[in-house]
Amino acid sequence: MITSVDILNAKILIVDDKEANVKLIEGVLRVAGYTSVHSTTDPNEVCVLHRKNQYDLILLDLQMPAMDGFQVMEDLKEIEAGGYLPVLVITAQPKHKLRALEAGAKDFVSKPFDFAELRARVHNILEVRLLHRETKNYSKLLEEWVRELEATREVVRLKTLEERNQRERELASAQETQRSLLPRVLPQFENFHIHAFKNPTSYVGGNFYDFRQLSSRDWMGVLADSSGKGMSAALLSSMVLGALSMEFRSGTEPREALSRVNRLVYEKSFPSQFVRLFLFLLNQDGVGQFISAGHTPVYLFNSATGGIEELVSDADMLGMSDFASYRSRKLHLNNGDILVVPSGGLIKAENSRGEMFGEESLREIIKQEAPSGSDMIGRRLLKAVETFTQGMPQTDDITFVVVEKYDSSRDFWGAQRVRTMFAEVLPRVSPFPVPRLHYHFDRLSRARDLRLYTP
Repeated sequence: MITSVDILNAKILIVDDKEANVKLIEGVLRVAGYTSVHSTTDPNEVCVLHRKNQYDLILLDLQMPAMDGFQVMEDLKEIEAGGYLPVLVITAQPKHKLRALEAGAKDFVSKPFDFAELRARVHNILEVRLLHRETKNYSKLLEEWVRELEATREVVRLKTLEERNQRERELASAQETQRSLLPRVLPQFENFHIHAFKNPTSYVGGNFYDFRQLSSRDWMGVLADSSGKGMSAALLSSMVLGALSMEFRSGTEPREALSRVNRLVYEKSFPSQFVRLFLFLLNQDGVGQFISAGHTPVYLFNSATGGIEELVSDADMLGMSDFASYRSRKLHLNNGDILVVPSGGLIKAENSRGEMFGEESLREIIKQEAPSGSDMIGRRLLKAVETFTQGMPQTDDITFVVVEKYDSSRDFWGAQRVRTMFAEVLPRVSPFPVPRLHYHFDRLSRARDLRLYTP
């Protein structure tokens, strides 16, 4: 977790051949509260100083007589093995900005300086830089865990009942860790109902979903399916969820965020590991975008026509190649529209005869239950899969997310607020099934007149 204290204590190097510029920038940063600000007017000293001090940010003038800033950046690449240059360039030439960014600089500040802009850009780059380091450390830790698990997987053989019990306890603990990655309580976004369900096939599964408020009007949802089973799949899911969280906290655009996460998965996971993912962003009006990276088809119910649109993937799974690109497509939910995001495990759920649940069964449930609301779709799906599989062990996690757009201004009776309160309180005080209450509150929220509400 990066704090404001971490940012203000970050090490900064100012490089400019003009002493007046150095003192000006130094003064602005010190007044802003930065405690470790260093400087040099000799560009030849930059690499030596950076190798010794490992600066978190270098403010680099591009036009200097002895060595220009572009050459300095080339030399810095030999030090930064990961290819991340913590450089904010300073230039008075507009034509140099694009070239500097292509050379590896993370941002630029134009001369003459706007002090407010300078402070903002320095703060933002330092936050991203520190998050980048935090992620690298996290990835190294995950790598160590995976290596240890893979090295012992073929050797471990339980010989006694006590050993088996100990293994059960360890796996149960890992399951709890994996469960902690999921939202403890589903969020309440204005104008939307959200339902989510996950049933892992083993103690630790590779599926996860998450939701995040991006601004006062925008929010993000994701459902992902990591390949494999057990601890390795859980660790891969943990890495992807952590990387996605970091990218969206940094304000990265969705397609660029997925490109970066894809490279991380490609570089840090085994060749046989990959991640199927469906990512979507929506605002309060139901307008947004989505990216499907090798994911199972997603279904959008249109309440006005009764039709069901299939949102199919047009991009590679994460981790398949390091050069994959991802394109956002438009997504629009009107009032009453419902988005159903299933995992592959739901579609491929098998019964004792080896038959799969299938896409047609899912579409039929959506068609029948969507007019009654998202809660009915969720409950009917759970019942249908349970009836179909009849307790048959499955080979993949069964997970799905259901999102319904509604007009909160028409929730005349405040049923949705009461629904949220009951969902938190009733499980502790009443045996009455909470999903059934959700169904009645959904029905009530749609009724402007109590005479129109029928249980």
